[in-house]
Amino acid sequence: MANKTKVAFFELEKWEEQYISTRLAKEKALTLEFHNTQVKKKDIKSLGEIDILAAFIYSSLDKDTLEKLGKLKMIATMSTGFDHIDLDVCAKRQIKVSNVPFYGENTVAEHTLALLLALSRKLVPSVERARTGNFSLDGLRGFDLQGKTIGLVGLGHIGSKFAEMVSSLGMNILVYDLKPNKLLAKKLKLKYVALDYLLANSDIISLHVPYNKATHHLINSKNIKLIKRGAYLLNTSRGGLVSSSALLKALDTGILAGVGLDVLEEEGFIKEEKELLSKEFNKKFDLKTVLRNHLLLQNPKVIITPHNAFNSQEALLRILDTTIENILAYQKKKPINLVQ
Repeated sequence: MANKTKVAFFELEKWEEQYISTRLAKEKALTLEFHNTQVKKKDIKSLGEIDILAAFIYSSLDKDTLEKLGKLKMIATMSTGFDHIDLDVCAKRQIKVSNVPFYGENTVAEHTLALLLALSRKLVPSVERARTGNFSLDGLRGFDLQGKTIGLVGLGHIGSKFAEMVSSLGMNILVYDLKPNKLLAKKLKLKYVALDYLLANSDIISLHVPYNKATHHLINSKNIKLIKRGAYLLNTSRGGLVSSSALLKALDTGILAGVGLDVLEEEGFIKEEKELLSKEFNKKFDLKTVLRNHLLLQNPKVIITPHNAFNSQEALLRILDTTIENILAYQKKKPINLVQ
């Protein structure tokens, strides 16, 4: 019993606990304990015997906390981000830190495609009209995607998946990305261009870049004027990539014929999608932005979903599966997904 590795999981829902227990049931070398709270909400001293700790981003693993976890050898954060962990302390104590680098690329890409199809075939007004018993087709004429040009801003894991999907629909693909993927460009016959060129020559524009200082209001009041008149915009990345005021003006003036959003500008503070499922998440609202978002919500040219693109059963299970794999790999002395 003394030789068993003690693993403690934090910030879990009951179904997650049950899933992990089942997955690790045959691992006799592990002793598991589960907590639905953050690390700091427990008596840290009682956790002094832990070898491996798994938690989400609300468990701040700072210097003071880590000092009280004297036997800790490995941290498996159940997130992509890891800025809630003091990596310097971990490095000094040779504590391995693994994360979940990817889990929702196909999930988000599929949701983006759903928004695109909903806009192109006027799906929302069609369903709403039919539910009232009105089967008139007036004003419901859509457009084909085949032969249209789509501009992808960012071609990372999600953008690449989405590129494969729209390529299969016969669309022409323009891409703006600082790191060109030559293999994918050849495979999908896509073309890398400057952002201004992409905006001016795309029938549909889809955003797939992270939110940071460099990408804040990437689409703004100045360059939104460059967009091909009558184009459509999709954003399933982060709300802060697009200026809400510029978006409203582009819709009002006919620059944009329609918009599909899974994110709004006030959500720029979100680091991990899974935050949205946590009771700890507390939105920070800016009144002007809220009012603009309200206007977007009421606009018949706009489809908004509640930041739900990541939220599939499979994606959430991939977070747990990767965390489990990280722990087992460490046990075998072959750690994976290390962040340092």
